[in-house]
This record gives sequence, structure tokens and C-alpha cells, in this order.
Amino acid sequence: MATKVAVVGAGSWGTAVAAIAATRTPTVLWARRPDLADRINAEHLNRDYLADFPLPPGLHATSSLEEALADAAVVVMGVPSHGFRDILTEARPHLPANAPIVSLTKGVEQDSLKRMTQVIEEVAPDRASGVLTGPNLAKEIMAGQPAASVVAMTDQAVAADLQQVFSTDAFRVYTNDDVVGCELAGALKNVMAIASGMADGMGFGDNTRAALITRGLAELTRLGCALGGQALTFSGLAGMGDLVATCISRQSRNRHVGEQLGQGRTIDEVIAEMKMVAEGVKTSRAVVALARQAGLEMPIAEQVVAVLYEGKKAVDIIPSLMRREAKPELHGITR
Repeated sequence: MATKVAVVGAGSWGTAVAAIAATRTPTVLWARRPDLADRINAEHLNRDYLADFPLPPGLHATSSLEEALADAAVVVMGVPSHGFRDILTEARPHLPANAPIVSLTKGVEQDSLKRMTQVIEEVAPDRASGVLTGPNLAKEIMAGQPAASVVAMTDQAVAADLQQVFSTDAFRVYTNDDVVGCELAGALKNVMAIASGMADGMGFGDNTRAALITRGLAELTRLGCALGGQALTFSGLAGMGDLVATCISRQSRNRHVGEQLGQGRTIDEVIAEMKMVAEGVKTSRAVVALARQAGLEMPIAEQVVAVLYEGKKAVDIIPSLMRREAKPELHGITR
């Protein structure tokens, strides 16, 4: 069992994971802003992101990466994809030698098209790295509602140790050795959630939502397998589980973005009102670029990119999808 967990990033999910770990082992939460760290320590609340949920008394917050990482047995990175490399680079001088790094980030680096574990390998090489991912909405986790997740590592002994670190009576953690598949599923499902939200915003019903989720899963699986993931991963918690939760939940930031776009608003208007990052907005172009490199079609993701960045109206994406050339349902899927 780890003797100290350091969680880098005090957003909603980083805070929730820190709260989970703090029930089992001493945990430090790093917040970029000193005022936020001070308020968390004084009030045992993160009023900026999870105001209704008290934090464990033993959870300590700091704005010093050196303090957060000192003697940590596990390092958890809970920062958005666009800041992941810079913050990890800043943290590198303070990383304990043998501590595995676990990413919570469900996105792809925009310029390099790299997954977060690939970024870890470049910035902090020669250490175990992986992801904690699944249908995990932070507020429900903090409320103690039953949920499940996956910790994916290539080293299954490390994965088993981390399974114990993050498991509670209400949070069941499974292990998986398919880091590529789990990581890609988490990034790609955010793009599909934007499309699902657009359908909701346009007033479509359950048939449309079900079709988008199912065909979105086909896109996840097709690209994920082409990039080295295992097909079964996409039918599990990291794939279908997270996809369903993100596409249907009112708590989903990505679904919210899509819903607002479906109601005719612009992406600039939507983002200006949001406190937290919707990873699918930035990840969508990277996903489409990865698909093109692999020679694959990603029709739903391509339509999301067209709305976000190319001036297309959300109302026009359904006709574009429905009028595509008819194909077998399992076209391009590894059986």
C-alpha cells in the first residue's frame, strides 16, 4: 500500500480522486492557485468545483509542487491535456524516483497528437505510467454513490497496488493491461458526447441519442484498435461505460457544450461561460487528425470538428450523417 499519494490538479475530478485516496493513505492535493489551496485547508471544501462535498480532514492542499511531491509513492496527474506537459515538466525535478504516474486526463495533446502516457514517457521516462478512467462523474463519487473504474498499467503488479489505493466500499476499481485502449477511449468519448449534446439541444429523442452513442462506440473502437488498443476494452468501463455516462449526464461538460451548440449558440459564447474545461473541444481536432493518419473515417467526430472550428451549424450535422453512403454495421470493426 502506498504511503503517500500526490494529486496534481485541484479540479473536480482531481479533488474527488484525492478524497478517495485520502480515505486509505496520506494524500496531498496540488492547486495552482495559493488562495484555493489555503481555502481547502481552512474549510476542508473545494468551493470552486465541489462546494457541496466536505473533504476528508486528513487531505492536505498546497500550491507547492515540491511539497506535494516530496516522498510520494504515487503521483496522480489531474490537469487538462493542454497544460499536462508544462505542469509535468515543472514537476519533474521533484518527482520521486520510483513513483508511478497515473493520468486522469481524458484528452490528446493537440500539436503532437500524443496520449498523456506518451507525454509522461517523454518528460519523465523510465517509470511506470498508466490511467485511471471510467464512468466517474465527480459529484456522484463524492456523494458516495456506487461506481466503478479501471486502472490501466502495463505492469500488472503496479496496477494491483494502485487498485488497492483507489478502491473504497463505494468505488470499485478493476485492472486492465490495455493502456492504449483505455486512454484513447477516455479521450474519444468526449468528442461523441458533444455530438450527443447537439442532438439533445435540437430536441431529438432517445432513438437519436441511442444511435449516436452506438455509432460513436463504433468510431471509438475502430480508431482505438487501429492505434493499438484491444477491441474488448471498448465494450468495458473505459469505453462503453464512460461513453454512456458522458453522453447522457446533465453533469457532463462535453454534453453541455453540445447541447448549447444544438440550441444555436456559438462555441465562443459557450466556453466563455464555463469554469471547467470540456476536453472534447480541444481533443476533437486531434482525434480527426489521428484518424486521417490511420486512413480511417470518423464521421461523427468530423462533424463535431466542422461545427466547432469550421463554421458549420449544428442543425446541419444530422442530415450530413444520415445521407452518407450506406455500409454494413460492422464495417471496419475488428471481430
